[in-house]
Amino acid sequence: VKKDIVGSYKVDEKKISVVYNGIPLKDYNYNSSFDRISSEFYLKPNQHILLYVGSGFKRKGVEEFLQIISRLESDNILAFVIGKDKNIDHYRQLSLKLNINNKVIFTGPRLDVDDFYTISDVFIFPTRYEPFGNVILEAMNFRNAVFTTKQCGGGEILSEYFIMNQADDYSVVSKINDLLGNKLKLEAVKKDNRTLSKQFSIDRNLKETLNVIESLENS
Repeated sequence: VKKDIVGSYKVDEKKISVVYNGIPLKDYNYNSSFDRISSEFYLKPNQHILLYVGSGFKRKGVEEFLQIISRLESDNILAFVIGKDKNIDHYRQLSLKLNINNKVIFTGPRLDVDDFYTISDVFIFPTRYEPFGNVILEAMNFRNAVFTTKQCGGGEILSEYFIMNQADDYSVVSKINDLLGNKLKLEAVKKDNRTLSKQFSIDRNLKETLNVIESLENS
């Protein structure tokens, strides 16, 4: 957003302070979440879960998400697409065309998204544009490896390895394959993301926002 303001309105970047979003930091219980989700959807033991959360599928990259799923090597995966879109049938048909309809479940909007975050291993958000995207922090807080694009502001808190150049940057597939094939590496990434997410609380967001306001009052 800062880059957009500087580029479009020629505002001096020194006049702009960036305050990252904050989220409620939550605890979780994997077994309880697994039991609730598996009572509705059939989950295989030791199955890798991949996740997308968001509404407005075209802008936020559901087609690219499905393309990524179709290119993964492992057959022991299940992907959830959570969110609403008026053209959701188009994406269901695309999953059929890609022959992954047995690996992808479109849930529609859910009130129990936290349970899906909890059981998921990899969160993929190949958005074309997103000012920040709280889903990035939320997925990290629930111990997900997270991949997103340069066009997602929330990606700025991730290392470059997890950033796609654009929504259809399918070089990410080899990285996801690597994680799914290396349990220790995947668990290390998930643990690190959980730790990093704790730095982005609502309290921190409030404190930094007030600091900006106070600096203006005192200038």
